[in-house]
Amino acid sequence: MPERRRLPHLHELVVGTVVRIEEHGAFVRLDEYGGLEAYVPLNEVSHSWFKSIREVLKVGQKRVFKVIRVDPRRALIDVSLKRVTDSERRSKMLEWRRFQRAMKLIEMAASKLNRDFEEGLEEALKLESVYGDMLSGFEEAVRAGEAALAKAGINEPWLSTFYELAKSYVRIPKVKISLLFQVSCTHGDGVEKLRAILASWREVKDRFPRISARFYVVGSPRYKLDVESYDPRLAEAFASEVAKAILSRAGELGCQASFERLKAE
Repeated sequence: MPERRRLPHLHELVVGTVVRIEEHGAFVRLDEYGGLEAYVPLNEVSHSWFKSIREVLKVGQKRVFKVIRVDPRRALIDVSLKRVTDSERRSKMLEWRRFQRAMKLIEMAASKLNRDFEEGLEEALKLESVYGDMLSGFEEAVRAGEAALAKAGINEPWLSTFYELAKSYVRIPKVKISLLFQVSCTHGDGVEKLRAILASWREVKDRFPRISARFYVVGSPRYKLDVESYDPRLAEAFASEVAKAILSRAGELGCQASFERLKAE
């Protein structure tokens, strides 16, 4: 299980809140490291000329910095503002917001269970090993159920509580796929063959219990498949399998079948 590091790594991007501004630099609180303070030297504030450091930084401001010096023995950290690119800043702030959302879920779980926040955090950190970050683990729980949390080794009572909170508060968009089929059987027993062809989609559905899907008549000989899932790969795989099954069954029975993928609305 990953553990929270006491100090950041050299060149790491960190989120800091400006707490003090002095003549030759500023001090920031590193929000991801328990309030550890770091120093921003004056010459690391901006590439552009400025008359006063207060033109660039203000107390209470939250910014993204890059670590340029780490002294582990004395826990001294220097950071730079000017060395952070726009893309790095955007990426880090997105990561930070996701981290904050995960911490809020842990806080809610601890309150609900009347347990210590640190205990909840210790459990939630297990998600990083499997899913990359804690919020991704909560998102996977929405997609795949409690098994996603169990896979990371989350223990009860945290597992069921995390899952319930994830279902209630974690919002992830569903992928929607629509296929339009044309199926026709011109033989005397065409109706029975058509039923057999169209029924093949249900056989595929039985193998994909997590998929939400509808297959219905638009107007003979046109039939539509609508698929919804939190998992894009699963949705694509299911739609592909349905198309393959219908075309294959039609070919076996001597009928004509084709399909097209409709653009998302």
